[in-house]
Amino acid sequence: MAPAPPPLAQEVELLVGAGRAADAWRLLNSRAQRKDSEALFILATWRLAGAIVRRDLGAARTLFGQAAQASHAEAARAYIAFVGNGTGGPADWPQALRLLDALGAVDPEAHAELALVRAMPLSPLGDPVGLPATELLSERPNVRCIRGFFSAAECDFLVQVAEPWLTPSVVVDPHSGQLVQNPVRTSDAMAFPWIAESPAVHALNRRIAAVTGTTAAQGEPLQVLRYRSGQQYRPHLDGVAGEANQRILTALVYLNDGYAGGETQFVRTGLTFSGGKGDALIFANAFPDGSCDAQALHAGLPVLSGEKYLASRWIRARPFAFPPPQPLLNI
Repeated sequence: MAPAPPPLAQEVELLVGAGRAADAWRLLNSRAQRKDSEALFILATWRLAGAIVRRDLGAARTLFGQAAQASHAEAARAYIAFVGNGTGGPADWPQALRLLDALGAVDPEAHAELALVRAMPLSPLGDPVGLPATELLSERPNVRCIRGFFSAAECDFLVQVAEPWLTPSVVVDPHSGQLVQNPVRTSDAMAFPWIAESPAVHALNRRIAAVTGTTAAQGEPLQVLRYRSGQQYRPHLDGVAGEANQRILTALVYLNDGYAGGETQFVRTGLTFSGGKGDALIFANAFPDGSCDAQALHAGLPVLSGEKYLASRWIRARPFAFPPPQPLLNI
């Protein structure tokens, strides 16, 4: 008996690895014309990533939607994220919730996420209703805290979703501009890019944007960090010297209790903050001209016992997107 042909994803990977990306592209399009959900999904991820063919967010959104209609569960989640956060087309918050509700009929995680979103104080269009009071901790750098900024359920949701995806953290290499591992930052981390910015995550990002007077599009992907005993983030600046689209603000939200140490300390001023579950710390990284404020040098002190979970979002001066790589195919 002849061996079964490899799954489509494996076949495509082998073709690309053998330098036959154009053949892989033709294979995928042939299958996609027959409404093959896996082919549609792979094409969508190619259009999103921009590594094999040119990045086209509108095409990615359409392809994810077609794959979702062909019962591809992962594509359905991606399409809901794109509709909710406005990637590749207009944002449609009510439609995103309707899609999440439909997915919840067969996906318990989607059902639970919809319940979490419905518990949030949001307008019909997904904007946060009312802004919490902030407490000024420092004039320079400008540091504010917000107690209970995320609910306990919202914190638990982020930790639960992030846990399987945590890997060693990275920093921006000042010479190459690439993200690399560095002993300065010894935590584990994961991020929620467009494809993973589900309605609950997007609603939290919009809350951060509202309280900082920015737009959600200015934020880099929300990260969840885990610091185990002995792990830390040594003194550093979040601003990047010479960056045209500077990281003007940082928002941190503490996602759990039950650990010792792990305070956030501003090294040059001595301000030290220890947040409780759901508390937020927001601080400025740069001057209006985009130059880094040296007074914003800060550290995540070592965790002495237990595990610390933290949500982190760097906010840029203007809307942010990672630049796409040079694609293999000019398609």
